[in-house]
Amino acid sequence: MSDPTQPEPDRIDGAPHPRETHLLYGQDAAQADFLQAFGSDRLHHGWLITGPRGVGKATLAWQIARFLLATPLAQDDGLFGAPPPPTDLHVEPDHPVSRRILAGSEPGLFALRRPYDDKAKRLKAQITVDEVRRLKGFFALSSVDGGRRVVIVDTADDMNVSAANAILKLLEEPPDRTTLLLVSHQPSRLLPTIRSRCRELRLAPLDAADMAQALAATEIDQSVSDPAALAALSGGSVGEAVRLMQQDGLKLYSDLVKLMSTLPDLSRPHAIALAESAAGRGKEERLDLLLGLFDRALTRLARTGALGHPPDPEAAAQEAQIFQRLCPSPAAARQWAQLAQDQGERLRHGRAVNVEAGSLLLSSFLALQDACPRS
Repeated sequence: MSDPTQPEPDRIDGAPHPRETHLLYGQDAAQADFLQAFGSDRLHHGWLITGPRGVGKATLAWQIARFLLATPLAQDDGLFGAPPPPTDLHVEPDHPVSRRILAGSEPGLFALRRPYDDKAKRLKAQITVDEVRRLKGFFALSSVDGGRRVVIVDTADDMNVSAANAILKLLEEPPDRTTLLLVSHQPSRLLPTIRSRCRELRLAPLDAADMAQALAATEIDQSVSDPAALAALSGGSVGEAVRLMQQDGLKLYSDLVKLMSTLPDLSRPHAIALAESAAGRGKEERLDLLLGLFDRALTRLARTGALGHPPDPEAAAQEAQIFQRLCPSPAAARQWAQLAQDQGERLRHGRAVNVEAGSLLLSSFLALQDACPRS
C-alpha cells in the first residue's frame, strides 16, 4: 500500500481523505448493487466506479476494499449453515483492517495513483507502467496468507497507454482472490477493452439533503453554508462544494447574479470590479472559480427559458426573478445557450494563450449586454 504521509492526488483540503471516510451519502443504489453481487457469489474481479468528480467514487472504492478485506472468504457452511448475507458495507473504525488501512500498512491492499516526484517536489502527471509493475511484488507478498487482495486505481483516467495496457492484462488474467476497483471521471476515454472487462457502478450527483450530511463530515465551518445552493452550483459534487465553501463561491456567484440584474444596461463599474477581483498574481484559483460560475450562470439562465421556469432551488437571492426577466422564452434560451458556448470557447482559448485575466473577464461580461434581448 502506498505511503499516506506523502502528498496525495485524491485529497481535498479541509475534507477527510476517502481512506478516512466510513460513511458515504447519496449512493445507496451503487452500494446495493455491489452487495447483491457479493451475496450471490457472482463477485466480478473488475469494477469500474464512475460518475462526476466529487460524488464519492474514491470513498466507495475504499469502502469496498475495507469490506472485502474484513469479510472472510467463504468456507464450508458446517453444522449451522451459511451466515446471513451482509446488508451494508460498513466496517467499524476500530476493526484491525480499518486501522491498518488508515496507517497505510494493510498488506492486502494496493492503491495505484499518480506518484510523488521527490526531485521535482510535485505529483507526477500520469500513472506510468512502472507503477503498475509494482503490483508484481504486491501479489507475491500478499499471497502467503491466502486471503483477498484489492487494488484501487484512482484514477484510471490518469494512466498512460502503457499503464492502461498493463492493467488490461490483469483484468484479462486476474490473479486469484483479487478485486480491481477502477475509479474514473470520464470512462468513455478508457480503452473499450478495459470497460468491457469491468462491471460498472455509476454514482449520481447528490441532492441538497445528502449534500448537507456529506458537508457536515468535513472540517469546514458550516455556519454560512447553504447546502441547497451548494448542491445546485456544484452539480451535486461534494468535492466541488468544498471548493466553493473554501473560496467563498456562494458570495462570488451572488455578485455575478447582481451584475446580471443590471442588464440590459450592464453596470460597468460593477463589471470592472468583479473582473479585477480575479485578476493578478496569486488569484488563479479565484479566476478558475469565477469562470466556472460564469458558465454555470449562463447555463441556469438558458434553462429558465427552455423549461419555462427557473432552476430550483435558487443559488442566489432573486436569481429566479432576474433569470425569468432575462430569459422569458425558448427563443431567448437558445440565444443565451449560444452565448454560453461561444464564451466558453473564447475563455478556454484566452486562458491557453495567457490573455490578461481582467481583460478576458471584462470582455465576457460586456458580451452579456450585447446578447441581452431588449424589449
